[in-house]
Amino acid sequence: MNWITNYVRPRINSLFSRREVPENLWTKCPECGTMLFHRELSDNLNVCTSCDHHLPISPRARFAALFDGGAFVEVKVPEPLADPLQFRDQKKYPERMKAAQKSTAEKEAMLVAEGEMGRTPVVAAAQDFSFMGGSMGMYVGNAIVAAAERAVALKRPLVLFSAAGGARMQEGILSLMQMPRSTVAVEMLKEAGLPYVVVLTHPTTGGVTASYAMLGDIHIAEPNALICFAGPRVIEQTIREKLPEGFQRAEYLLEHGMLDRVTHRTRLRDELVSILRMLTLQPAPWL
Repeated sequence: MNWITNYVRPRINSLFSRREVPENLWTKCPECGTMLFHRELSDNLNVCTSCDHHLPISPRARFAALFDGGAFVEVKVPEPLADPLQFRDQKKYPERMKAAQKSTAEKEAMLVAEGEMGRTPVVAAAQDFSFMGGSMGMYVGNAIVAAAERAVALKRPLVLFSAAGGARMQEGILSLMQMPRSTVAVEMLKEAGLPYVVVLTHPTTGGVTASYAMLGDIHIAEPNALICFAGPRVIEQTIREKLPEGFQRAEYLLEHGMLDRVTHRTRLRDELVSILRMLTLQPAPWL
């Protein structure tokens, strides 16, 4: 009986039991509810194949799709103080950082890289909203300064992809100081006569919108991206009025002159290449 219980029955169960399916094979579109297979979604740059809703995409995945052959070199960013204010709410700040680093496999909320895009040498920086809401802290300020300095040194355009909930509250006034720092970094590019193109993705809000995200020579946004300083709920509660449909969304801002283009993610690379070559007085990529 022990032989049947301990050996035969488990063997039979293993042959006929359902195979376990990994949980991350499917993603539900938050807009239309369609279940999307992970490879299909990845091949379409995290854009829903059913309703064209733009889901979040990591900086590395974005760079892999933008740079020629997916090849790029990371630009080193100076490390700031780890916890300058000894901040603690429900958790200590270093604990939150470790949790974000573990979940994203990234060091911080911004990645800076250099490479070629359509045979056009560029420096690019991208924020990761999944890392503490893409919040702008000292590291993000250092990253923008490092990106601008590298672009000036190499005489290359800078392309920045914004995605943030605003400044990082755990760094207090030190995070707000990154607004003027990043503004000075953008001014370095302008003095050097180098293009600065900003791609605003969902969401771009708070102090990020009030600084480097709206200082570009060209502003492109992904469809339906929320772009604002204060969110629509805050404004409605303040003025006690209902806001127009689509208020603070990319299409609304394009219609009212705050953006130059609203471009689908799958067409973004070609549009960036054309714009950058035009701004740097190079022939079109197809010539």
